[in-house]
Amino acid sequence: MKTTLTSLAVAASLLAAPAAMAADKMLLKTPIAFSTSLPGLGSPIPRVAEQLDLMSGGTLKMKVYEPGKLVAPFEILDAVSSGKINSGYTTAGYWAGKIPAAPLFSAVPFGPEAGEYMAWLYYGNGNALYQEMYDQAGYNVHVMPCAIIAPETSGWFATEIISPSDLEGLKMRFFGLGGKVMQKLGVATSLLPGGEIFPALEKGAIDATEFSMPAIDARLGFHKLVKFNYFPGWHQQATVFELMINKDVWNGATEQHKAIIENACKASMTDSFAEGEAIQHAAMIDNVENNGVQIKQWNDEMLSTFRSTWEEVAKEEAANDEFFAKVLADLTEFRTGYAVWKENAFLPRK
Repeated sequence: MKTTLTSLAVAASLLAAPAAMAADKMLLKTPIAFSTSLPGLGSPIPRVAEQLDLMSGGTLKMKVYEPGKLVAPFEILDAVSSGKINSGYTTAGYWAGKIPAAPLFSAVPFGPEAGEYMAWLYYGNGNALYQEMYDQAGYNVHVMPCAIIAPETSGWFATEIISPSDLEGLKMRFFGLGGKVMQKLGVATSLLPGGEIFPALEKGAIDATEFSMPAIDARLGFHKLVKFNYFPGWHQQATVFELMINKDVWNGATEQHKAIIENACKASMTDSFAEGEAIQHAAMIDNVENNGVQIKQWNDEMLSTFRSTWEEVAKEEAANDEFFAKVLADLTEFRTGYAVWKENAFLPRK
């Protein structure tokens, strides 16, 4: 009898297994804010999709939708929160108009480089504050960093910029908190998705632009219209990209699927950073040798002006929004401690 009962239990478990596996299957429909043709910017997420499938044995899949194919880039947050879609890949800086603190989880002027940023996110309070930000603002999303790139270029201009007065009156595409700095310096800024920047330059709707790293900007063809490319990217020393999942969907996922998604995104942080670092020099050399681009470094006066103006912006944003102040204070405290390590361990830049 014991053998019979055991046999029946095994048979029942085998019959139940397919049903359980079917119930545990998950499909993330993921519109993205950046074309997958843009290396380091949009290219990480298809690789994440591939890894989710492989690591889960096919029970967890992600279907990636190019910008605008399912949801417009600037609508992704609301769509994920409402459940219109169950996930999205974008960057928190796009939500500055909805959540003042959001840009602090995307790129900070004169802020942390990639290694320091990841240290704060994973081993400081960064990720906890990141989730708290969306919760406090009433968005029904679970968020995790899922890609990061190193410094961007500081912008593409039609003429040389020698002094702060040269910026006055310019119309420029600019991202995040750096855009508020430029506004204080007399620049009329607009935040355009990547695919809209070249036509805007071509038509004269904007005079200058920043977007991303040289190899990414090359895909968008800015060098055809504006020839002065400035460095360093003071406004974005590192930029974080996020995978958002509707919180009800996340809460209903198995622990295995949650772990696979989290670890695929952690791997993507490494992979995207490495990809970005590997391909910039070739694009810069090509720009100079074949495209007539002049690579320029900001002079000391300009960098000093950008920094002092950013400090003004940071104080104003903190005074206007309690949560911005909370995040900035935490990041600043972490960076103060990190500076002890950085200043002693790393070779000086000059």
